[in-house]
This record gives sequence, structure tokens and C-alpha cells, in this order.
Amino acid sequence: MKKLTQILNNITELTGKVFAWSTLCMVLIICLDVILRYLFNFTLIWIIELETYFFAISFLMASGYAFKHNKHVRVDVFYSKYSKKGKAWTELIGGLFLLLPWSLISTYVCYLYFFKSWKIGETSSQPGGLPAIYVLKFFLFLGFLTLTIQAIASILQAIQEIRTSDDSLINTAKQK
Repeated sequence: MKKLTQILNNITELTGKVFAWSTLCMVLIICLDVILRYLFNFTLIWIIELETYFFAISFLMASGYAFKHNKHVRVDVFYSKYSKKGKAWTELIGGLFLLLPWSLISTYVCYLYFFKSWKIGETSSQPGGLPAIYVLKFFLFLGFLTLTIQAIASILQAIQEIRTSDDSLINTAKQK
């Protein structure tokens, strides 16, 4: 189980590091758009669409990476007071009953969304827009797939922590 968890974590880590570069691409494209727009009073639809693509790619492909590194939104009212074992139980229950079902359903729905778009060769509805809208829809699917992979890794890590931890559910050091 540790080996599988490590493989899944490595996939998420690599994905996050590779697609971090999409943020730089987005910034460069936005700079180009601003220069064209304000210095030359000119813009191209495909540049504006590329800005959207790279924003979506940055956001979607970072979801699993952010979750892996606990950079996602979490309400820590109770969680922060839990011991490692208590946190592991919270991760396990939340992962099994909330995150994993939601991410699996989203992955499946986004795959269908992408596949239909790819099948018809969907293009931008804007004149001069990008020729392959299905590429963006593929990243929607891929982003949720990455989140699903990390959800599974998190669940496996929680199980390992529960098995190996012998502390109580609430951190007793904070109670004293």
C-alpha cells in the first residue's frame, strides 16, 4: 500500500511541477495582449482564448497538487485540535464519502464532455478563435483525474496513519 501511495503522490507531484509552467505561459500571453491592446489598439480573439485556456490549465492541473500539499480550502475549527490519528480519520471519512465520489463523478462527466467535443471536432464560435475547444475540455477531464488520483493517495495515507498511530483522537497535549 505504501508503494502505491508513493506512485500516486509522485504522479500528482510531477503533474503539479510540469503544469506550474502554464502560469508563466498565461502571464506572457496576457502581457502580449496588453501590449497589443494598449500600444497598438489591436487584439486577436485567439490570444484572448489562450489566456482562458492557460488560466484553466493552471487552475485545474494544480488541484491535486494543492490538495497533496494541504494548500486547499479547509475549515480548521475542529481539525486543528485533532491528533494525527484524529486527522487521519477525518481525511479517511471525508475522502471516502465526499471527495472521492465527487471527483470520480466529475472525472467521468468531464470525460464525456471532452469526448463529445472531440468527436464533433468542436471549434471556437468566435471568428478567429482557436480551432480545438476539445483541448480545453480535455484539461478539464485531466484536472479532475489528477484530483481523483490524489484523493486515492490521501485515503491510503489516512489508512496507513490509522493503522500505525496509537494516540487518541484528540491531541491531549493541547487539553492540559
